[in-house]
Order: sequence, then C-alpha cells, then structure tokens
Amino acid sequence: MALLEISDLTTAFTTPDGRLTAVEGVTLTVPASRILGIAGESGCGKSVLALSVMGLLPRPAALVTGGSVRLEGRELTTLSQAELSEVRGRQIGMIFQDPMTALSPTLTIGTQICDTLRRHLGLSRKSARARAVELLEEVQIARATERLDQYVHEFSGGMRQRAMIAIAIACRPQLLIADEPTTALDVTVQAEVLDLLDDLRSDHGMAMIMITHDMSVLADLADEIAVMYAGQIVERAPAHAIFASPEHPYTEALLGALPQLDSGEARSRRLLAIPGQPPDLMHPPEACRFAPRCVYAGTADSCTLHMPSLREVRAGHWVRSAHPRCERLEAQRSTT
Repeated sequence: MALLEISDLTTAFTTPDGRLTAVEGVTLTVPASRILGIAGESGCGKSVLALSVMGLLPRPAALVTGGSVRLEGRELTTLSQAELSEVRGRQIGMIFQDPMTALSPTLTIGTQICDTLRRHLGLSRKSARARAVELLEEVQIARATERLDQYVHEFSGGMRQRAMIAIAIACRPQLLIADEPTTALDVTVQAEVLDLLDDLRSDHGMAMIMITHDMSVLADLADEIAVMYAGQIVERAPAHAIFASPEHPYTEALLGALPQLDSGEARSRRLLAIPGQPPDLMHPPEACRFAPRCVYAGTADSCTLHMPSLREVRAGHWVRSAHPRCERLEAQRSTT
C-alpha cells in the first residue's frame, strides 16, 4: 500500500461568477520514502492540490467536490477539522511558499516551533525549547539558541525557509509537502535548501511531494514527476523518463524553456516560449485544454474535439494527449 493515495480528486471554488474547478480528476500515489515532483506553470492547480491534501482549503469558498485522499488507508476528506489538525504536523508537514506570510511576525521563531512540539507531542516548555534548538541546528541555522528568541524579520530569506522546514519536520511526519520552497531565493541558497530537504528526507525516511514551476529543481531530486496543466495531470512518469523522453507537448515545451549550459551550441540556442494562454477554468473546453497552444494540434484533430484520456504509453509512463511523442516518432518512421 502506498503511503498517500489520491484518487480522482476534484476541488472547486465558488465565486460570484460561478464555479471554478481548480483541480480535476487527479490520481496520484506517493510511496513511503519516495519523492513525487509536481510541476506546472502558475495557476495550474499545484498549490490547490496540496491544500486539498492538507485540508487547508479556504472554506466555504473552496471544497473537495469529488474523489478521495487516503493516508495509510485512512480517508482524509471526511475528517473533522479537529481530526485534520492532528494529522497536520504529526503525520503530514508542509513548507509553504512564502515564509513571511506563513510565519507569525509577532511571535519569536522559538515560540512557533515550541507551540508545534507542545501541541502534538505534549512536551514541557523546557523540553520543547531544547528540542527546538536541535531542530534549528538540524536545518543548519548557526547560533541556534540565540536565534530562537529572534523574530522572522530578523532572519534572512534562506533562514526563514529553514525555520519553516524546522517547524514542518518538528514531529517527524511521514510525508512532507514542499510548495515552491525555493521561491525568491538566490541560486546558491536554492541549492542549499534543496540539498537540505533531500538529506532530511533520507535521514528520517520521509516521503515528499515537491511542488515547483521549475522542472530543473526536480532533475536530481524527484523519483517520479507529475506534470499539471489547467487543473489536470497531463503526464506522469519516473523522473528519468520525463527528462529523457517527454511524451506530452506541454512537458516538451516546459523542458524546452530551460536554459542549457553544457555546450557552445546550447548556449547559442534561444529559449523556447509557449504561445497563448491557459484556458479559462470558469468555462473550460471540453476538448484537450492544451490544444490551442499545441504545435501538433490541427483544427480537425481529435484533440480539438474530445478530451484525451490519461493513458499508459509504456510501462509506468502515462500521458493525456492525442499526440504523444512516441506515436509522433513512430508515424515519422513509417513515412520514411
């Protein structure tokens, strides 16, 4: 049994203009001690998916309207808020995108870590403080005892993210969700934070969901990658397969937008841009949502008329497209 099983999950927002389905029919599994990367451009539903798993959707405006989320076989979508608050922190930890809004500006870092430890583990004040020092040291914050009594505005961007990580792992959760954990950090600090997360996952045997718009973040980190577009999973495969042979035109375009610095020819290549805009999810098309931006879609193609299903084109490699790369290559071979 997988640690986390997401099955046909759909999440919708109620707005003054009608219903907006931000996540539609998502099915994913996360085995214990493995890393699932979720990639896609801003607004595709990655963060809403994470909040759906955590039970942190802004109610009543947003609700899970279908499907299930199971942690070790336990259904999370039907739990009460009190039950979910026990799951959060204790079994699932989350690193939010912006530490400045996720951390309280009026409480010291130590107080915020200790509150988590005392609530979920029942530690005394003294024991919680000693454990908080250990956690700051574990996330490689120097002078940890001194830093406990400082506020978030006294921390650098990298230190704020490390403090968020310390809180997220305080109770040794089985699953860690990292939502764009390197946003607004410089390249050197990004690499340090990613290395830290990988080390912590390995040391504590945690599973992890890494959410990012930057495919390069997942290259050396993820075991499996799911690519999202307009609320749907459009490709899912082992990480090495995604980078070696992307099947969905959108995944190809994402990888084509990455800078390549390994050769003179690559350095002279212009980065590729994806034309057009994502669809309006208030009125989503019934056909393939990427078709208007896809270089392979013709006006009479099935993908412009019907929604492609998520199908397995080879072992463990799933794609939602009428024009997967393997079939395009096969068609080219047959005509030459």
